[in-house]
Amino acid sequence: MHPIIESVRGKLIVSCQAYPGEPLRHPETMAQMALAAERGGAAAIRCQGLADISAIKGQVELPVIGLWKEGHEGVYITPTLRHARACVMAGADIVAIDATSRPRPDGLTFAQTVAALKEDGTLVMADCGSLADAQQAADAGCDILSTTLAGYTGDRVKTDGPDFELLSQMVSAFPEFPVFCEGRIHTTEHARQVIDAGAWAAVVGTAITHPTTITSWFRGAVEG
Repeated sequence: MHPIIESVRGKLIVSCQAYPGEPLRHPETMAQMALAAERGGAAAIRCQGLADISAIKGQVELPVIGLWKEGHEGVYITPTLRHARACVMAGADIVAIDATSRPRPDGLTFAQTVAALKEDGTLVMADCGSLADAQQAADAGCDILSTTLAGYTGDRVKTDGPDFELLSQMVSAFPEFPVFCEGRIHTTEHARQVIDAGAWAAVVGTAITHPTTITSWFRGAVEG
């Protein structure tokens, strides 16, 4: 097991992301958010975009899981080998990529992309939307399997909270792989539950680093 992956076992990973047009959309702001998460006890940071990866890597001492989102449909999480390699050059310790079998913009298959990254010596986190995706990622030799895309690819119904069923299936089917749970972990109870269910690490984003959404939750509770 790679020391970086071992270091996050049973720990919290915080996703620091803001999207174009949002008030916090600035690399320095995301770096400050990541530093706040580090001081709160996060074991690693997940972030997107080359500028954010670079700024965060320069601010925290934690491992950084980097990705590059481009587009809004199909494969848009680190969609090509070029995007993945650019994330590494920006400072990512681990690169997260879409692990579905959908066509990739550069024409490479998922397996070809992973093979090239492994040849480079890159640690690869597979963002899966189904058990079939996880199988493909395991066969390709990814270092980490994750539930990130559960409910977003059409393969599974989007659950209100974490997809505990998929998590359980992945943990059971791939005991030799670290399985991260990411996606809709909205409460501390959720975070504890996914670890108890066998997740190697819990990746939390919105509930910690997206104040607009958090505000809307509270507003809904107050106003009914």
